Amino acid sequence: MAFVTDPIGIIGEAEATKMLEAKGFKVLEHNWRMGHLEVDLIAENKKEIVFVEVKARTCILNGKMPEENVDETKRKRVVAAANAYIKYHKIEKKPRFDVIGLLVARDTNEITYRCHVENAFHPTARTIYTNSYSGQLGWHHRGHTIGRKK
Repeated sequence: MAFVTDPIGIIGEAEATKMLEAKGFKVLEHNWRMGHLEVDLIAENKKEIVFVEVKARTCILNGKMPEENVDETKRKRVVAAANAYIKYHKIEKKPRFDVIGLLVARDTNEITYRCHVENAFHPTARTIYTNSYSGQLGWHHRGHTIGRKK
């Protein structure tokens, strides 16, 4: 979990990993990045690959639970990152997008609330397969080009 420096975020992602593993998922990546895009957790089972946004908080903000704080911009960025991951790793499993919300007690670091929203959002086929968010037809990652550049 190299990119998370907030202690609450570290606790949240560790708990989210445990939650996914308890449901039979194998966590493949923590904080997978490509350029400016990132996915908190990537996990898989026999049928699906799951891209997970983790929201860990110490309190309810603006009357919203943590899992309710994933806005349209964040969803588009997660979808774009997922698309890049799928292309880079030539994934053929069905993608799914989940959100895990957690409340963590500030003084004890105890998890006081857990919510796993499966299929939290559904990108259009155009978005997931043509990477329409960034408009790029190719991606550069760790010295490799994914797709093709115009």
